[in-house]
Amino acid sequence: MFDIQTVKQRYGIIGNSLQIERAIHVALQVAPTDLTVLISGESGVGKENFPKIIHQNSVRKHGTYIAVNCGAIPEGTIESELFGHEKGAFTGATDTRKGYFEQCSGGTIFLDEVAELPMSTQVRLLRVLETGEFMRVGSSKIQKTDVRVVAATNVIIPDAVAKGKFREDLYYRLSTVPIYIPPLRERKGDILLLFKKFSFDFSQKYKMPAIVLTKEAEEKIIRYSFPGNVRQLKNLAEQISIIESEREITVEILEKYIPEEVMTTSLSTLKNTSGAIDVHFERELIFKFLSEMQKDISDLKNKLAELTDNKPIGRLEHKPLLLDRDSIISNPYSDAQIEIAEYIDEQEETPLSENVEILSLQEKEKELIVKALTKNGKNRKLTAKDLGISERTLYRKLKEYNLDE
Repeated sequence: MFDIQTVKQRYGIIGNSLQIERAIHVALQVAPTDLTVLISGESGVGKENFPKIIHQNSVRKHGTYIAVNCGAIPEGTIESELFGHEKGAFTGATDTRKGYFEQCSGGTIFLDEVAELPMSTQVRLLRVLETGEFMRVGSSKIQKTDVRVVAATNVIIPDAVAKGKFREDLYYRLSTVPIYIPPLRERKGDILLLFKKFSFDFSQKYKMPAIVLTKEAEEKIIRYSFPGNVRQLKNLAEQISIIESEREITVEILEKYIPEEVMTTSLSTLKNTSGAIDVHFERELIFKFLSEMQKDISDLKNKLAELTDNKPIGRLEHKPLLLDRDSIISNPYSDAQIEIAEYIDEQEETPLSENVEILSLQEKEKELIVKALTKNGKNRKLTAKDLGISERTLYRKLKEYNLDE
């Protein structure tokens, strides 16, 4: 039985989140096999530790381990680096050279930033993965190698495949066993552990007392999303350790080192590196939208009440006229939309007061909008303000009643 705590100590992995422990467990389970592994995760999450875990716990641990940063090698020399070249194969090739796949036979090769490989190199890599065969640049002789490949990327490869920048067959061949390393914002319980560890390390390195966060500063640092992940947190701890003379770090001091975050509701920002929508952010976004719509309806109800001399108009506030169930669930991608759909179903089962007909209510609503438009010279901004609703709601209603012309 593998001891995850021992592995974390050996490889310097700090954190007790379920996602991190799950990633370590998968790495340990797949290590004794020769299966290809694709490690995905944002930049700065610590992906480089996991190929080492896989190699050191495999039967290849006594073989060669080579880590290659595919994004740091120029496109013109990448094939020579990986597969070697013959003497005279190109200008400057004064000797025959073995590539990494040849040097690493019997061991493990780690291809970091694998999505940066040129398409021509991807073809040759696919052949190595499938047959173990390759040819040096400038040679027609087939070479054989026995290499375990572990790859890593911070790119959403399905998106790269769709854009024609990455071969689909290579993607499936590389991701025989996928391992996802979560970003720091998904493991907030580990932030203080990491910060304290980094603070202690830098106190030892620079021969000074370790910095300590106040309670308020701890709350602030936990709320921050850390787009640069663990690498950014480490840099933050080092900067504060060196620059600040005070060892107790307050919120005011911390804010000098943490940039202001720009919030966005674009769904593209809610994707993680596996291409999935973050359900928590999505649910929050949709319920916020629902809340705004209900407020618009409530405002419109009050205006209708004034128009009808404050006569009761039943339970209109429970009938979300501005929400279309079919449009919400036409492209479902999470439980959040199911919750919204169920909510709308419940509301549709709630009857209006018997003395109020939906048709007459819509006619009154249309009449009110027409009067307000006429009063304001068809100025939609002023009309929306006069009705006490948002311009967005007004535009929707104009289209619904064919008044948008």
